[in-house]
Amino acid sequence: MTKLKIKTGDTVKVIAGDHKGSEGKVVKVFIEKNKAIVEGVNMVKKHEKPSAANPQGGIKEKEAPLQISNLSLLDKDGKTTRVGYRMEDGKKVRFAKSNNEIL
Repeated sequence: MTKLKIKTGDTVKVIAGDHKGSEGKVVKVFIEKNKAIVEGVNMVKKHEKPSAANPQGGIKEKEAPLQISNLSLLDKDGKTTRVGYRMEDGKKVRFAKSNNEIL
């Protein structure tokens, strides 16, 4: 099992791929697949058949997962940063390496 430095609720920026430069909040992280869903980024159209819950059916837009390696964490200043770990008061905390602030 790999250790991912991006967690649900983090604000990230896409640094590679078709959506390069886009920013958003991480909605869900798939640890086994090394992928994350970012709010409002990588939107795909899904065709849905009519069902009891959705009698009309139709085309829906939703976010598709992005590779974690294409994402970079943003610190409180809105700049991309790398993530480090350190112990403070007996607890392990994440911090931004660019300015040493706790995330």
